Amino acid sequence: MIEFSDVRSEDGVTRRSFSIDVAGETVPAVLWAPDGAEGPRPLVLMGHGGSQHKKTPGIRARAAQYAQRLGYATLAVDAPGHGDRISREEAEANMREVGARVTGQVASPWTPERLALMAERTRQAVLEWKAALDAVQTLDFIGDAGPVGYWGVSMGTAIGVPFVAAEPRIGCAVLGLAGLRPGAREMEAAANAITCPVEFVFQWEDAVASREHGLALFNALGSREKTLHANPGGHMEIPNFEGASWERFFKRHLSDGARAEALAAA
Repeated sequence: MIEFSDVRSEDGVTRRSFSIDVAGETVPAVLWAPDGAEGPRPLVLMGHGGSQHKKTPGIRARAAQYAQRLGYATLAVDAPGHGDRISREEAEANMREVGARVTGQVASPWTPERLALMAERTRQAVLEWKAALDAVQTLDFIGDAGPVGYWGVSMGTAIGVPFVAAEPRIGCAVLGLAGLRPGAREMEAAANAITCPVEFVFQWEDAVASREHGLALFNALGSREKTLHANPGGHMEIPNFEGASWERFFKRHLSDGARAEALAAA
């Protein structure tokens, strides 16, 4: 049973904070839903980027919009080594390091040590996302029968690809700002295993994920329905209009009408 540590309501949206224990780790999480929500509803899982956290402004804004406009719930968790799982000083150091990489001020070589750290973080994060999803689906205003979508770019995709591949409850996903490096066999196998609809967003001058690697990841996705949205600009310059496209994407795949059409066509 989930015990909420903080419950706040604003502009018709209730935000509930809680934590779960997974493999010896305490994982802070937050859940948004319409005020007074009753009965099952679509759920969107949002994975934050590197150096960010579960309540980063973009996630907060989209979660509120999805609750207000669509009646959806949104779940976010702090990834390993992020958010409330580290000190403020560590978080500030992470922001400086990531900021230098995404702006191209410093190179970001894929050393064996860095790859091993990322692999371990991803394995832990996948376990945590599954546990968090299990937990919130016990709530009567979400339930275990409603549709589930995933949104996560950059680190949210590095974690999201293996998570979506391993989680059959996810019916669609927004991914992007990440790539497939030559020889990254585990990532490639996970991408191949994804079959749900995917909208993939990519920045053409991204200093973190090259065009070649980004297109390779998109190509590796096993989904029959997948769309690439490529825009000019750097890693942090996704155009605002992509947010409206993500909302349409989730509405198309998570609404009752869309699910009924998909079942009829199956």
